[in-house]
Amino acid sequence: MSTSVPGGNAPPRCCALAARLVLAAAVCPAAFAQAGEDPIVITASRLEERLSQTLGDVSLVERSTIERSGASNVADLLARLPGIEIARNGGPGTSTSVYVRGGETRHTAVYVDGVRVDSQSTGGAPWEQIPLERIERIEVLRGPAAAVYGSDAVGGVVQLFTRRGQGALRTRGGLGWGSRGTRQADAGLSGATGSVDYALSAGWSDSNGFSAREGQNPDADGWRRGSLQARAGWQFAPEHRVEASFLESHLHAQYDGSTTDDDLSHHELRTGALAWRGQWNDDALSSARLSESQGSYETEPSPYRTETRLRDLVLQHEQRVAAGQRLSLTLERREDRLENPATARSARLAGERAQNGVAVGWRGEFGAHSLQAHARHDDDSEFGTKSTGSLAWGWRFASTWRFTASAATSFRAPTLYQRFSQYGNPDLVPETGRNLEFGLRRSAGDDELGLVAWRNKVDELIAFGAAGPCTSTSGCYENVGKASYEGLTLSGRTRVGALALRGSLDFHEPKNELTGTLIARRARRLATLGADTELAGWQLGAEVQAAGQRWDDAANTRRLGGYGLVNLSAERRLGEGLKLQARIDNAGGKDYALARSYAVAGRSASVALRWTL
Repeated sequence: MSTSVPGGNAPPRCCALAARLVLAAAVCPAAFAQAGEDPIVITASRLEERLSQTLGDVSLVERSTIERSGASNVADLLARLPGIEIARNGGPGTSTSVYVRGGETRHTAVYVDGVRVDSQSTGGAPWEQIPLERIERIEVLRGPAAAVYGSDAVGGVVQLFTRRGQGALRTRGGLGWGSRGTRQADAGLSGATGSVDYALSAGWSDSNGFSAREGQNPDADGWRRGSLQARAGWQFAPEHRVEASFLESHLHAQYDGSTTDDDLSHHELRTGALAWRGQWNDDALSSARLSESQGSYETEPSPYRTETRLRDLVLQHEQRVAAGQRLSLTLERREDRLENPATARSARLAGERAQNGVAVGWRGEFGAHSLQAHARHDDDSEFGTKSTGSLAWGWRFASTWRFTASAATSFRAPTLYQRFSQYGNPDLVPETGRNLEFGLRRSAGDDELGLVAWRNKVDELIAFGAAGPCTSTSGCYENVGKASYEGLTLSGRTRVGALALRGSLDFHEPKNELTGTLIARRARRLATLGADTELAGWQLGAEVQAAGQRWDDAANTRRLGGYGLVNLSAERRLGEGLKLQARIDNAGGKDYALARSYAVAGRSASVALRWTL
């Protein structure tokens, strides 16, 4: 496989073309929700606010977009949003990293129905374990939010929501087929009766896959997944509601870990939550959520198993204190547990820890100006206390324009594995970040244009270094790094006649400040461009995804070439509640790499039949 392109640091021709088209088409673009809508989001401040009012850089992806995307996993879908790229060691069932604004995958806090999902082994969400088929809506915040969420939100926050029942009983289903023997089946029902609403869905999918690693064990590495989702709510009083949610996913995937064995990995993910929300009056709103997530990873015939359990209790109260001003108070307790054969100490000491946090937030609207401030203090049973804060300002001018500016601090606590495994260093301290950000957005009807610039500096970056402070002779975790993540994102959407255009262009500079090298597997240029139209009863779409060259290693000696992918989609209604969807990804059959010596799927086609009754 070719992993380089001529021209040094120059982006590939597809990337340059996409850049020019984005600049031309984004004169009057729009948001990621449907054009003209102003939906409610919660990710930026953990409280409800209109998308147009948020002072953060937020994208919203709804179910219709998820279905048309043809993506089989969350990471591939997120890679089509501004400021996000991914790396993967093979197919969809293998280890996957998501980089928001060039940050580490562990620097993004991830929630499913308000349930925190993370790994105390690798650090960061197990992206390959989250079943996209069960997800109804995704909110993405680019930029730090530790003053709201605590540890981990150094580079961003991703919230995923499953379906919530409403209206009369409806049943849904779908069947799909794709390249390499890929098959998928889904079924679900949702609705509401009186004060009770409910939603239940289940699905199964599998694929023959492709050989994950070049020159090593050339058999196809397939995967299969089963998932189940349930959500129910009871409005037991006019302004009070309780809700329970549950998600379970089982993923079995082959991978190339040796030249002779048929290596298998087994993933399990479970999340559950019980929540209450009460509106006391027009000025006061309270909520409480008790949640738990469990994630495990196991391999054979080479034996390895790791399991993470996270428990979280969040109490929130929001109070209007004056006209246009609201104050919020959050109390949170999080308990982490790791079970891993590599932990060197007892499970009671090394496998558990707790964090207690208290956060205060305030937002005020003063005519054309908006102000928002957050402060949080966390007390960790392992490393002590940490305080974070953020301040944001927004100014609306010339009726359709808005300028925003913000500053924030953040931190990420080392995982239990990084501190107490055979490679661990108990003296590790949290990674800390400082972010400065400016944004300019124009919104006029169906058109919107966004420009965001940021600089996020992270100190005490944790990396796997030389042997010394741990029992292993092959290396140990250390606080050795200083990184700066700088960038500029231009995004937009507009409509020209029957043609809807959307696009984004990212200029990134993810750099190791100690060595002056670029951080591995991060591109300095990213671009997307999409167009949708209707023709003879068909909804037709085309998009370009492009990335510049990257380096596969920290020393910047192994180059990964830039690439441009062309994806095509078509959708047609066949009758009441019945539609046909078809898609071709990487239509040009581009040969590229997300990680050196690991293969990608190549050209892929899929077709799906979906119905709602």
